[in-house]
Amino acid sequence: MVRKLPVLRLVRKANLQFMPKNISLRILINKFHQCGFDGPHPGGRHLFMKKGELKIRIPNPHGADVSVELVYRIIRQAGISKKDWDSMDK
Repeated sequence: MVRKLPVLRLVRKANLQFMPKNISLRILINKFHQCGFDGPHPGGRHLFMKKGELKIRIPNPHGADVSVELVYRIIRQAGISKKDWDSMDK
């Protein structure tokens, strides 16, 4: 007897937003410049950018793009909303 597996159905919500793709390090830095951050400055293992007393670490992916999840963690630390971040020019 062959057992049938349950069919997974995708639920679509009215306000569902699709995750954007990964972004390059250059675009990440340009967007932080638009937010008023200075840098990037060298520091230990990572680069960092400053805005007043606030310092955020910038990853160095060595030629690869920065993942969306990591970008959203960094902008949360910087106090920037996802809506503001996504509305900026590249």
